Amino acid sequence: MGVHRITSEAAKYYAARERVLGNGISLLGVASEKASELDKKLLEEIGDLAAALLPHSPGYAGKLMAVVARLFWALAGVKEKEFKFVELEDLEKWIEELRKKIEG
Repeated sequence: MGVHRITSEAAKYYAARERVLGNGISLLGVASEKASELDKKLLEEIGDLAAALLPHSPGYAGKLMAVVARLFWALAGVKEKEFKFVELEDLEKWIEELRKKIEG
């Protein structure tokens, strides 16, 4: 029992992935509560974010990211898009930018 240090590259990646994924899922929840207040462009971007979280989401969370992306795209009135890979650092910035748009 003491301080746990993240030292290996794998552990650092895992911790970063969990942080970004947690923030992303939290933002998707906030967006879902405010979906009726958001414009179509923002709904589409939230769907894009959910799609970008897919490759970083393990297990059932990953399966649900595709569902969430499709639902936000449907709310935005756009067709399903290709799911693209986005690096964790870029996702983290994107999540913060979207958080400001949604909560601001």
